[in-house]
Amino acid sequence: MKHDSRSQLIKPSTRSFIREAKSTKDYSLYDFLHGYIYARWPYLYIGFGTGEHPLARRIKSILRWYAMIIRFGNNNSSIEVEEHREAPNSSNSETFAEGYHGKVVPLESAKRLVTVGEDIDLPNLEHIVPYQRARDIILRNPDHIAVLDCPCRASRPNPCLPLDVCLVIGEPFSGFIIEHHPERARRITPDEAVQILEDENERGHVHHAFFKDAMLGRFYAICNCCSCCCGAMQSQRNGTPMLASSGYISQVDDELCIGCGDCTEFCQFGALTLLGYTAFVDQTACMGCGVCVDKCVQGALSLQRDPSKGEPLEICELMEHASLDP
Repeated sequence: MKHDSRSQLIKPSTRSFIREAKSTKDYSLYDFLHGYIYARWPYLYIGFGTGEHPLARRIKSILRWYAMIIRFGNNNSSIEVEEHREAPNSSNSETFAEGYHGKVVPLESAKRLVTVGEDIDLPNLEHIVPYQRARDIILRNPDHIAVLDCPCRASRPNPCLPLDVCLVIGEPFSGFIIEHHPERARRITPDEAVQILEDENERGHVHHAFFKDAMLGRFYAICNCCSCCCGAMQSQRNGTPMLASSGYISQVDDELCIGCGDCTEFCQFGALTLLGYTAFVDQTACMGCGVCVDKCVQGALSLQRDPSKGEPLEICELMEHASLDP
């Protein structure tokens, strides 16, 4: 009877999360609790994070205390209640961004992530995702995709629409979201996910592949972001480096550019301005999302690789390289 009652209290997706957590190296009990809270109550979590929740200011001290507990837990215990061995790159000075961050991906790269069609195990992608933690791409059942009402948009008083634009990919993440948020999430096919990406690109929104330490230290979602609603872009503007460049940069063909200004209106990172009758790219601000390229009817803009911006997240190439490694 005890086992039956416990099974009723703990949902199947939660048990799947626990099983995956136990098999994840250096994943602490505190990481699990953090991840459960984040995935179970994302609207509350993001509402506090963006400062939009009415209680956010009142409980800042509690959140600071909680963050200290999480950090202490990361250094002292694992989910197996064994002695935790600190990872070589970890340090007590790691910022919030090290464990919760996004990688900018152009439309075609984002579409490949939702149509990959096979399980993937690509750990320690520090050359792609330049953070000390949460940089694995480990996909189980990648065709299991949930679309969730965006917590960032939902927390804003006048959000961009539609709300259902966050793609949660693979297990145990998509199953957890579907089971715990049936009123705000639904299961979709890879083709439907591609359509959402294309529609959001048409609206001028940016695709971010998100990674989080508490979400098993790996990639779990693609968010379609606008600068007015996105908490990560807000943090980036405020000096917390939560987003990594795509590895590309926008370039202007001066001979084709007519100075119409369409690209500047759609640039979510404020990297494009008009100088006279020609668009100008601020290379320090450009994140290589490619939105401007699709908005230029003259074909005057293109994405070009820039090694100083890091390596792109191209899942098919990464899989091919992994298969060639001995």
